[in-house]
Amino acid sequence: MSNQGYDEELREERAYVAALYERLDRERAAAQARYHGALGQTGVQPGERDNDVRFRSREAARLDVADNGLCFGRLDALSGETSYIGRIGLFDAENDYEPFLLDWRAPAARPFYVATAATPENMRRRRQFHTVGRRVLDFTDEVLGRPGDTERGDAALLAAVNAPRGDGMRDIVATIQAEQDEIIRLGHAGVLVVEGGPGTGKTAVALHRVAYLLYTRRERMSRSGVLVVGPSPLFLDHIGRVLPSLGESDVVFTTTGGLVPGLRVTAEDAPEVARLKGSLEILDVLAAAVADRQQVPVEPVPIDLGDVTVALDADLVAEARHTARGTGLPHNEARAVFREHVVALVAERGVAKIGEGWLTREDRGLWADLRADVLDELAEHEALGAALDGLWPYLTPETLLAPLYMSPRRLEAAGADPALFRADGTAWTVSDVPLLDELVDLLGRDDAGERAAARRRAEAEAEYAAGVMDLMKLDAEELDEDVALVAEDLLHADELAGRFTEHDTRDLAERAAADRDWTYGHVVVDEAQELSEMDWRVLMRRCPSRSFTVVGDLAQRRSAAGATAWGPVFAPYVGDRWVYRELTVNYRTPAEIMTVAGALLARFAPAARPPESVRACGVRPWSRRVDDGDLPEAIEDFVRDEAGREGTSVVIGPLGVPGTIPAAAAKGLEFDAVLVVEPERILAAGPRGAAELYVALTRATQRLGVLHRDPLPAALTGLVEAGVPARSGHRRFL
Repeated sequence: MSNQGYDEELREERAYVAALYERLDRERAAAQARYHGALGQTGVQPGERDNDVRFRSREAARLDVADNGLCFGRLDALSGETSYIGRIGLFDAENDYEPFLLDWRAPAARPFYVATAATPENMRRRRQFHTVGRRVLDFTDEVLGRPGDTERGDAALLAAVNAPRGDGMRDIVATIQAEQDEIIRLGHAGVLVVEGGPGTGKTAVALHRVAYLLYTRRERMSRSGVLVVGPSPLFLDHIGRVLPSLGESDVVFTTTGGLVPGLRVTAEDAPEVARLKGSLEILDVLAAAVADRQQVPVEPVPIDLGDVTVALDADLVAEARHTARGTGLPHNEARAVFREHVVALVAERGVAKIGEGWLTREDRGLWADLRADVLDELAEHEALGAALDGLWPYLTPETLLAPLYMSPRRLEAAGADPALFRADGTAWTVSDVPLLDELVDLLGRDDAGERAAARRRAEAEAEYAAGVMDLMKLDAEELDEDVALVAEDLLHADELAGRFTEHDTRDLAERAAADRDWTYGHVVVDEAQELSEMDWRVLMRRCPSRSFTVVGDLAQRRSAAGATAWGPVFAPYVGDRWVYRELTVNYRTPAEIMTVAGALLARFAPAARPPESVRACGVRPWSRRVDDGDLPEAIEDFVRDEAGREGTSVVIGPLGVPGTIPAAAAKGLEFDAVLVVEPERILAAGPRGAAELYVALTRATQRLGVLHRDPLPAALTGLVEAGVPARSGHRRFL
C-alpha cells in the first residue's frame, strides 16, 4: 500500500472509530437515564422495582467499558464483508440489528484470533489498530492465505508483551493467541483444568473465559454470577480491572480466606498444621468435636416440680441424645428434638412421682391433664433450661472451633492431633476457613429465633403503615362529591408497609459476596495447586453445577496441603469427567530469564517442562555477592535505579529481610524488573523452597537481578560454569 493510500485509509478508520465512540456515548446516556428512571419509579411491587434496578445497572455497567481500545481490529472476508472487532457489540437497531462493532466473543469474531496464512478461515485480511484513548494512531495489516506464509504476524503481541507494566493486569482481548482462544471458547460445561508455566497467560485466559461464558450463557449466569478465587488480596487487586474493562461486573473476587463472609483472618498456620487442617481426615475430627458437645450429666441434676423433685440423670439424657442423633439432623436442628425428648421424659417421671400411690396410667384422662400441667411448668423452668443449654448447647462454627483449639482435653476427645492446640482460639487462619464453612452445615441453624424476629418486624411494619393510613384518611364530608375517596380505597395497609420496606438495590456481586449460601454459575480458581482438599469442598458447595475453570502449575506448589496431581482433586466430585488443557508458550518471561529459571526447575522438578518463551529482551540476568552490611545499600541502589525507569519493580526475598516481599506474595503478579535477595535462604526455607525461588525468578518481564551473601545455589552457579560470559565490574551474568 502506498503512503497516500495508507493515509487515506487511516483517516477513514479514524472516522469510523470516532463514530463508534459517539454511538457508545449515546447508548451510555440512554442506559443511565433508564437506570435512574428505575430508581425513582413508583406504583410497582418492591421486588419488581429492585429487579428492574439491577437489570438497568448491569445494562449501564456493560457500556461503561474503558475508552481505551473500544475497537481494536477489523476482519475482511473473502466475500467482501467487513467486520470491526471490539470489547463489546454495538448494533444498528433500525436495520435488523446489523453490527457496527462485533463483540470479540461472538462466533463471527473468532477468525480474528485463529486465522493463519495456512488456514485463513475464509478471511482475506486481518487489521489491528494501535490506539491511545479514543484515537487510532496507526494500523498493521496481515494478508491471509498467501502461499508460503504459515505463521500469524506477531507485531501486536510483541508490542503488548514488551510494553511497560502498569498498576494492574491488562486484558489481552486484542492479542489472544490461538492456543488461548481454544481454551477461552471451549464448550465443556464442567471442570476445565488449564495448566501452564510462568508467563503463559493462565490468569488472563481464565478471566477472558469468564467474559466469554457470561456472553454466551448470559441468561443463566446473570442470575448467579461468577466467583474468582485468587491467592492474595494483592493478586486480586492486580487482576480486578480486567473483567470490568470487558463490560462484566457480575463477578465476586476473593481469596480462600474470604469464603466465609465477615470472618477476619489474622494469623498463619505452620506448614504441618495447615496440612492437618487441609486433609479430609479433619472431617472426622469435626464430627467428633460436635458429638463431644452433646453431653450427659456426670451427676444427676435435680429438677424441682412443686412438692417433688425429678433427677435429670445420665440414663434419661442418654436416651434423649440417642433419639436426637438418630434423626440425622445437624446439631442445632437436632437440639430441638433432644430438648423435646428430655422434657417429655422429665414430665413422665414428674407425673409418676406426683401421682405415686393414687394415680395409675389406667387413669388416662387424669394422667394426661396432670402431664399437661407439668409440661407447662417445665416450659418456663429456668433450671431445666439452663441444664439443657449446657448438655446440648446451641453452637456456631466459631463457638465450637475456638474452644476446641484451646483445650487439649477436647482435642483428645475429638481424636485430633495435639499440634492443633493454640492459646488464642479465635486467631483465625486461612486453613480455618474451610473448617468453619464445613461446620455451618454440620451444625445447621436453629432458625426459630430468626422466624420470630421476622414476624416481629412484619408486625411492626404493618402497625406503622396502619398509623400512616390513619393520618392519610380524609373526612368524606370535606371532599367534593366527585372525588369522595379515602386512603383505604387507594392503598391497603400491607401495600403501604411495602413502601417503607428497605429496598435491596445492591448489585449481584455485592449480594453474593455477603451471602455464605450463595451458589455461583461458574467458579474460577487461580493458583489452584495451593488449595487443600478442604478448600475444594468449600468451592464445590458454592457451585453445585460443577462449572469450574481451574488454572495452576503443579511445579509452583508451595503449600504442604496443596495438590500434587489433578485427578485426585476432582475424582470425589466429577470422577474422570474433567478436561485438561496445557499452555506451552511463555508470553511474559523473556528467554534470558527463563534460562535461569528453567535450570532451577530441572533440579527440583525434572519431569516438568518449562514453557517456551516467545521473545528475548536482550538484557541478561545478573548477580552480585554482597556482605551483610552491604545488603541494604544494594537493595536501595536497585530501587533507586528502577525508580528512574518506566514500569514496575519489586524486591523479593526470604522472610525477615527489610525492603523485600516473600515470593508467596508475588505469586501471579508480573513486574518489569525483579531483584531476588538471598536465593540460598529462600531455597533452604522448607521443602517447597525451590518452588518459592522458581516463582521469584519468573516474575520479571524485562530485567532480573540477584543479590546473595552465601554462595549461589548449584542450579544458578551451574549456568556460569556452562560458559555464560561475565560482565566487567562487580556484576556478572548468571
